[in-house]
Amino acid sequence: MPTLGIVRRSAYHDSVALMLAQRQAKEQPGVDEVGLVMATDANKALLRESGLDFPGLADAGPDDLVVAARASTAEAAQSAIALAQELLTRRRAGSGGHPPGDDHRPRTIASALRELPDARLAVISVPGRFARGVAREAIDAGLHVLMFSDNVPLEHEVELKTRAGRRGLLVMGPDCGTALIGGAALGFANRVRQGRIGLVAAAGTGLQEVTSLIHRFGGGVSHAIGTGGRDLSTAVGGATMLQGLRALALDLQTDVIVLISKPPAEQVAGRILAAAASCGKPVIAAFIGARVEPRDHVEGAATLEDAARLAVRRAYEIDVPALALRSLPSQEAGRLAPDQRFVRGLYTGGTLCYEALIVLRPHLGPVRSNTPLLPSEGLESMVRSQEHTVIDMGGGEFTQGRLHPMIDPALRLQRLQQEAADPQTAIILLDVVLGYGAHPEPASVLAPVVRTLRERAHAGGRYLSVVASVCGTEEDPQDFNAQRDALIEAGVLVEDSNARAARLAGLIGEAHGSRGVALVAPAIRAATSAPTWPEVGPVGALLRDPPAVINVGLELFAESLQAQGVPVVSVAWRPPAGGKQHLLDLLDKLEA
Repeated sequence: MPTLGIVRRSAYHDSVALMLAQRQAKEQPGVDEVGLVMATDANKALLRESGLDFPGLADAGPDDLVVAARASTAEAAQSAIALAQELLTRRRAGSGGHPPGDDHRPRTIASALRELPDARLAVISVPGRFARGVAREAIDAGLHVLMFSDNVPLEHEVELKTRAGRRGLLVMGPDCGTALIGGAALGFANRVRQGRIGLVAAAGTGLQEVTSLIHRFGGGVSHAIGTGGRDLSTAVGGATMLQGLRALALDLQTDVIVLISKPPAEQVAGRILAAAASCGKPVIAAFIGARVEPRDHVEGAATLEDAARLAVRRAYEIDVPALALRSLPSQEAGRLAPDQRFVRGLYTGGTLCYEALIVLRPHLGPVRSNTPLLPSEGLESMVRSQEHTVIDMGGGEFTQGRLHPMIDPALRLQRLQQEAADPQTAIILLDVVLGYGAHPEPASVLAPVVRTLRERAHAGGRYLSVVASVCGTEEDPQDFNAQRDALIEAGVLVEDSNARAARLAGLIGEAHGSRGVALVAPAIRAATSAPTWPEVGPVGALLRDPPAVINVGLELFAESLQAQGVPVVSVAWRPPAGGKQHLLDLLDKLEA
């Protein structure tokens, strides 16, 4: 099949527009595959892996749009490329030179505030290299910020959190996908009952997992504040987590506090734990991969499930028993062929991926990843697994210039087929994350593919074990029970939490001959000095009621807020300086 492609220089389009145009172009007669992405190094590698390489691809840069198609004939490929471009142009043009419905939308945060003067929060999901400018505008206008944007330079995060901190404002992010503020679910948050447990998390899907489990265990959530995954690094110093902890300590609705993170920098963790010990409320610290030394009212949790269980016990005096695994690992291992040796995990959630690595290692030994436990266990290539491999497909290398896999599952489905075709693959481990903003029916696209791949493996004399967990509740837009049942009908072994799913996969691998090597979890202790609390008066005001929101970026986040009855105004954002990097650099120098 011939493959054709073009490169459009400095051409910005919303990721949702790219996804929709790609889907429509791929549906044309004779078209086998279409690629419509920004030309980041990771995206170019994925295009080559998909057989969509063409002359000129190597010279494309991250500011450039690539349109490629493989079809039965060159004419069909060219037609698909032309259609994709036409769809993008049509969406961009609309009436008045902007996408349909854009012509009356405000172009700046300042003009959006004139339409919604009660707004207290800006949700920002523009490409990472533009996020600082948008966040500066929001902070200077007196707005708290939830920044979904990833690939934001660390120094920009430090600058923005320092700028906001002087005004007592929160910057949740960068790469913050989830929060529950004043009863409003922001980003990918799940629909959970309100209650007495407040959370602060440097972990988006970690926050979703714990809040969903709290709901399913019979408890409820007062507020859930995201910080972004780097907040507890040495450079950032836990700025947002300390603000959130203080605000929840003063919040009358919150009786118990949960802190969630991957292993934080030691000194930062010490300060956070010292603050937790003096906050006056019970605190559960789930620093996944580290061991928290108990002190005063602070105790540690080894897994996200443990954190939810402990929080419900403290807040509601409900003792939630640990349940047995639903499946027998030895029976599942007995169905595998001798040469099927490896676990392959394909995750949409970064914290869930990291927790899986921690749980798997004692059963399997070293596991390769793009977020490895040890540097020596990194992957040589993001497009090829090595031995046991668990990948965070929501990582920046996969999402730069394309939608997050919780919204668009296409890339994970492609990788799933690749892993299932490997004769050494024994077990595939998956997460399915529900919530506002996420794919409306993830099981409807995942289950048929899993069923087909298992049947294909069986026809070839192999057995394919697929293990998954579903993160969500029965009140989510996707309906937890319906999604879970669809996966079970496709032959997936569905466990009640991510930790349980990873443990089942590890035990199957161990029963089939893998040998584990556990890592010693580092101990984290509270610092001896008393904390210096930040000013959080504006944060307390933010938590009291559902906030009115200014949305800058992905329209689906505005749509989910509208569905909840939250007042929201969207900005018709376009990249400054036409997205051209040399002009952006000049603007930065002028603003410095």
